[in-house]
Amino acid sequence: MTDPKSETEIVTFGCRLNTYESEVMRQHARDAGLENTIIFNTCAVTAEAERQARQSIRKARRDNPDARIIVTGCAAQINPDSFASMDEVDRVLGNEEKLKAESFGIHETARVAVNDIMEIEETAAHLVHGFEEHTRAFVQIQQGCNHRCTFCIIPYGRGNNRSVPIGAITEQVRELVSNGVQEVVFTGVDITDYGLDLPGTPTLGQMTRRVLALVPELPRLRLSSIDPVEIDEDVYQLLAEEPRLMPHLHISLQAGDDMVLKRMKRRHLRNDVETMVRRARALRPDVVFGADIIAGFPTEDDTMFRNSLNLVRDLDLTYLHVFPYSPRPGTPAAKMPQVPGPTRKARAASLREAGQEAENRFYQSLIGKDVEVLMEKGNFGRCQHYAPIAVEDCEETEKLRGTIVSARVTGFKDGKLTALRNPSA
Repeated sequence: MTDPKSETEIVTFGCRLNTYESEVMRQHARDAGLENTIIFNTCAVTAEAERQARQSIRKARRDNPDARIIVTGCAAQINPDSFASMDEVDRVLGNEEKLKAESFGIHETARVAVNDIMEIEETAAHLVHGFEEHTRAFVQIQQGCNHRCTFCIIPYGRGNNRSVPIGAITEQVRELVSNGVQEVVFTGVDITDYGLDLPGTPTLGQMTRRVLALVPELPRLRLSSIDPVEIDEDVYQLLAEEPRLMPHLHISLQAGDDMVLKRMKRRHLRNDVETMVRRARALRPDVVFGADIIAGFPTEDDTMFRNSLNLVRDLDLTYLHVFPYSPRPGTPAAKMPQVPGPTRKARAASLREAGQEAENRFYQSLIGKDVEVLMEKGNFGRCQHYAPIAVEDCEETEKLRGTIVSARVTGFKDGKLTALRNPSA
């Protein structure tokens, strides 16, 4: 029996890009022969995310007194000294260093290895084999962000926009599909800025169209969070014409009030979101939307909040990621007049409730309809809209895992849909 301590454990916080990069680190750690090591891949999107990381690091040290603890990710990139000063931490890696195989050498002793991320000019492609056991895999198409929203510290942890060339993305997707992956998710920090730094400035849609053409064996493709005002024409055309592009878009919304959006220095206004959602639905009537929303941004009054809440209801936004605003030192928003903490929490709860109501309505609307379910574990999977589904007559679970099953939705209970396989499929 393998000693569990011989395996490197990776604790991931935050975004899908971190999830992808954790798999890269897992492969590097395995190749380097690291043992009894715990890697924390941190997030800096809120002060609370960093607090949770510190709490987890301390707990890990108590539970594993002999383990080597490595801390990396955005919080470590932005504030490496604060993690290096923790008695529990053995080593701190920057966001660029964590993706290099040489950073995980068993004889590597430098306590802090963090370069200036703002000086990094390109992003390398990383072929990841760690996703072989999964049915869904993330592929990094770009890194960093050229914009400076007033609430966001992430550009200082990720650097400016750097895109992965189309050929390298295609190679990764082809490799993943050959290893059994049925669904690929294009991820990054600001994927609608894809290609601005590449020769010929290919857009996100042009790159996506090219990859789908070059890897016809890829069954399903998703896009991660998108900016509603920067979607290019090819994305809209693919949404209308390409069934392999899943009808599920996640909007980097943040607020539904124009004044709040201006104070956030977002690139869109409320009308831009409404226009994008209605256009997408006209092209693909079954498309479902998620959104990131910040509750209680500085200066947000009751009217401004109601505008955000009403936008969620008016557009029937389904999968919400709601964050009570958390001041981030070093950002302009942290110096603005703050909304009281209890008010932020109450507004976040109202937004989550509205999102849950929309989600329940959407699930109910699927009852009686045929869906394609990517089987993940046991009889559980997700359909093309990312809705969770239990296919109740899937008994050959190991055989069906990682396959796409045609099913008819029969009901909704315990937070997920139920379905039966289509006998004609």
